[in-house]
Amino acid sequence: MTKIAWVIDSTAFIDEELLNHPHVYPIPITILLDEKEYTEGIDITPAELYQKLKKLKTPPKTSQPSIGAFQELFERLKDKYEIVIAVLLSSKLSGTVSSSEQAAQLVDIPVLTVDSKILTYPLTRTLKRGMELADSGFEPDEIKRKLEVLSNTSETYVLIGSLEQLHRSGRMSGVQFFLGSMLNVKPIISIEDGALHVKEKARSERKAKDKIIQLLRTAHEKKPLKEASILYGLHEEEALKWKEELVQEFPEIEFGHYPLGAAIGVHAGENTLGINWFNGLD
Repeated sequence: MTKIAWVIDSTAFIDEELLNHPHVYPIPITILLDEKEYTEGIDITPAELYQKLKKLKTPPKTSQPSIGAFQELFERLKDKYEIVIAVLLSSKLSGTVSSSEQAAQLVDIPVLTVDSKILTYPLTRTLKRGMELADSGFEPDEIKRKLEVLSNTSETYVLIGSLEQLHRSGRMSGVQFFLGSMLNVKPIISIEDGALHVKEKARSERKAKDKIIQLLRTAHEKKPLKEASILYGLHEEEALKWKEELVQEFPEIEFGHYPLGAAIGVHAGENTLGINWFNGLD
């Protein structure tokens, strides 16, 4: 069996399994707050981030890992592994995929970079699916192909906690921000082909949730789902409340709930709540 090193960026949900896994190597995103740099997962927690966001003088920023950071990591891995598979956040939301691909050209170990077209826990799930495929005997090229097919079956719908933060970070246009904030509209943001879109608009959070539940119902009727992931900013209790509601209607689906992490919190805000599922996950 090919000896594979797995690389994942820190916008993923790095759980205990990945943290302690001998062949998984997280690479951190940098967060810039009032010109001070923080490394996600190392020197700032989501709770600390949300506190700092309330007092910032300038819009917060995030920065992808550099080509050099990827090159350094790949160089360290070449003596222990035959190949690297890097599963990274959407190339339409960050230049992380590009950094990995450029670094791959500078090292002597083969590197396959997978654009997950997603982020946070669904990115984690994509990596874990790759590891399951490797354990089943699939070759690296086939794993990459299957993960890219899987990424195209992902559905993600999010109620953004702070439209102002999303606007200030450059992820939402001024017109969309104005419509959402001034008319008390709750936009449902979807991630489609790796990019953010305003899927629908609702007049309240309750109506927005009902629309998302209908989207889940439709997907589940088309092809029964085994699992789905609730994503939240800082407030786990809100995620648990929604989870309880969803379990009542969809008892056959296993719902997990996972924090978004600090780098995503910069753009989305602490009250963000969303859901993801993969229509192509067996």
